Amino acid sequence: MWLRSLLSCCLSLGLAWLSCSNWVRGQEKDSRPNILFLYADDQSTKTVGCYPESWEWVKTPNLDTFAKKGVRFTHCYLGSWCMPSRATLLTGRLPHSIESMTMAGQYPGSSYDPEKCPFWPSIFRKHGYQTAQIGKWHTGTDTGFGRDWDFQIVWNRPKHPENAGNYYGDQILAFQGIERQVSGYSTDNYTQWACDYIRGENRDPRKPW
Repeated sequence: MWLRSLLSCCLSLGLAWLSCSNWVRGQEKDSRPNILFLYADDQSTKTVGCYPESWEWVKTPNLDTFAKKGVRFTHCYLGSWCMPSRATLLTGRLPHSIESMTMAGQYPGSSYDPEKCPFWPSIFRKHGYQTAQIGKWHTGTDTGFGRDWDFQIVWNRPKHPENAGNYYGDQILAFQGIERQVSGYSTDNYTQWACDYIRGENRDPRKPW
């Protein structure tokens, strides 16, 4: 499916657009559903209980509930590296057709044109949505690639090599572009910040997300 199961470094599961409109108060009058996308490095259908091919010992009741109430993808195509796969996610294009991004920006000679193929956060924004990204998200060391979110808390490993091994805590994170080192278990931190956003922090409660 998407990439390796580093649940401590991102908000979980790749493969599912999960509709969560009934989770947020005050959204009943808006017919547009809220969309929660759970994304993980190297996640496999064998490690999520809602898939028939999952191993017997796998127990993922919360993800299974999300999948039952939302959308569960069963087929996808990705690159052999995390960043081209994120480029696929951002653009909706197949891996072999993407002028993708390296740790430092775009591949030499590429000329990605956002006007021809805009990143999906901008598409959602045009339709009245707010977008947010929380967790591990490497799309270049600068802020120009895949960072046009309305709200973002990001761990950008390539930008700080000295902090790149801190998968589980003491990470250097950028909060809306302002960097600071954060203590605590990273998965717990990401989950708490995501829940805070869903509950209405750092966003306009009148808009879907």
